[in-house]
Amino acid sequence: MASLRIPVPSASFLSPPPPRSPHLVHHCRPSSSSSRARTPLMAMASSSPPQLQELKQGIADFYDQSSGLWEQIWGDHMHHGFYDSDADDVSLSLTNHRSAQIRMIEESLRFASLLHPDSKIPKRIVDVGCGIGGSSRYLAQKFGAQCCGITLSPIQAQRANALAASQGLSDQVSFQVADALQQPFPDDEFDLVWSMESGEHMPDKPKFVKELVRVAAPGATIIIVTWCHRDLNPSEDSLKPWENELLQKICKAYFLPAWCSAADYVGLLHSLSLQDIKVADWSPNVAPFWPAVLRTALTWKGLTSLLFSGIKTIKGALAMPLMIEGYKKGVIKFTIITCRKPEQAPDV
Repeated sequence: MASLRIPVPSASFLSPPPPRSPHLVHHCRPSSSSSRARTPLMAMASSSPPQLQELKQGIADFYDQSSGLWEQIWGDHMHHGFYDSDADDVSLSLTNHRSAQIRMIEESLRFASLLHPDSKIPKRIVDVGCGIGGSSRYLAQKFGAQCCGITLSPIQAQRANALAASQGLSDQVSFQVADALQQPFPDDEFDLVWSMESGEHMPDKPKFVKELVRVAAPGATIIIVTWCHRDLNPSEDSLKPWENELLQKICKAYFLPAWCSAADYVGLLHSLSLQDIKVADWSPNVAPFWPAVLRTALTWKGLTSLLFSGIKTIKGALAMPLMIEGYKKGVIKFTIITCRKPEQAPDV
């Protein structure tokens, strides 16, 4: 099963219009109307512990094997770049693409209203699914903040700490191996909870979101940037068979559990009484990224490095055309969702 269904509070969330720009925002508010009945399908969450452990180990092994190659070619930011929607990916240099990865961080902060002059500057940040710590170090330096990063990959955590030490940031950032569904932090700990392209790996999306909310301090901002499948139309009960088949192939290559939609995330956030929920489809703004990654993989340096990076990395490289197809056909949506934890717990 390549997609999961989570009940949403209103059919009005099913098809938010795609933004013309990164700042054309779909503000999500509860509606008094009710959507048709839906049955929750927690495909991986209901799996046996051995299956979940196998998924976690697969994710860890994948990033243990592939992170060195990625850093060698693309640097320390292991996420999409953000581009103008009319950007020509063929004419962009690797330097342009690396700059676009930094822009992704900045645009995410802007979308969450954290770059406004009157915004409260975050001083305690958690990076959930930190990779080799690129976002953590950037955010720590930008805001003068303390940042904790977690990853399932021991190689990533080790490399992230080494890079922090080499940049003189060991007193500000730290990284450890930990499960995003069981974070090793107390409640109400961070005033910015950052998840850059890690949600797609989470087998239990409700538990993932609840953990993000749990570790967020009252008034904290939560930023989720993630891969989703398209929202379903009101007349649909599921994705089309060919769409599920495409997503399933991608799942096998990148160790992903069931996919969900942006509407599913919005429903979860509303169910937890989060405030200022905003969502946008940034798929047009990441369009040049995967073709560029594929081209670098097909260079002599990329091909020779792939041969020594392990079978999981090779399978991931072979799946890149599937990601490009998914974006072009509108099945995959690159989604940003931001919200704020209430200053006070809602009345029960």
